[in-house]
Amino acid sequence: MEVKLMPLADNDREQFILDNQEAFNYGALEEFGRRDDHFEEDDQIISRDTIEQAIDEGQVYRIVVAGQKVGGIVLKIDGDKGDLDLLFILPKAHNKGIGYQAWCAVESMYPEVKVWETMTPYFEQRNIHFYVNRCGFKIVEFFNKFHPEPGEPEMRNDELDDQFPDGMFRFEKRIE
Repeated sequence: MEVKLMPLADNDREQFILDNQEAFNYGALEEFGRRDDHFEEDDQIISRDTIEQAIDEGQVYRIVVAGQKVGGIVLKIDGDKGDLDLLFILPKAHNKGIGYQAWCAVESMYPEVKVWETMTPYFEQRNIHFYVNRCGFKIVEFFNKFHPEPGEPEMRNDELDDQFPDGMFRFEKRIE
C-alpha cells in the first residue's frame, strides 16, 4: 500500500473540511460517547473557522491511498521548524498504518526541518500513542489550569478553555 501526499485542490477544500470534522468527531465519540461536550461549534469538535485558518496559513495535503482520499494534513514550515497543525485519517482507514506512512512522507518532503511540534487534547489516546510510540515525538508540555498556554487569553487567570477543560499536550520531535 503506497501512501501519497497530494496538494489540496481548490475544488476539494469543502470536502477536506468535512472529512477533517468527521475524523475529529469520531475520536471524541470513541472517548466520550454521545455525552460529549467538547465541541467548538455546531456539534463539531473542531470548527470550520479553525480548519479554514489552518488551511489558509499552511501547506495542505490530501493523504491518498490507491487513488482514494483517506485523510489530510496541514503543516507550517519556517526554516528548520515545522508545525503539524492538522493530521487526520478517516475512520474507515484507521489501523492500516496510513497515518505513520503519511508522517514518514512529511519528514522526507521537509528534510530541512529539525524540530517538529504539534498539540493534541489530553483525551485523544490514539493521537498520544501515534505521536509518541509511532512517530517518535516527546511530550514536552502540558497546558492546563495550572500551566496555561501562553498567548491564549481563554486560558489565562486560571481559567480553562471550555473545549478542553483537562488540558492539551504539546509534542516535539527533534531530528538530528
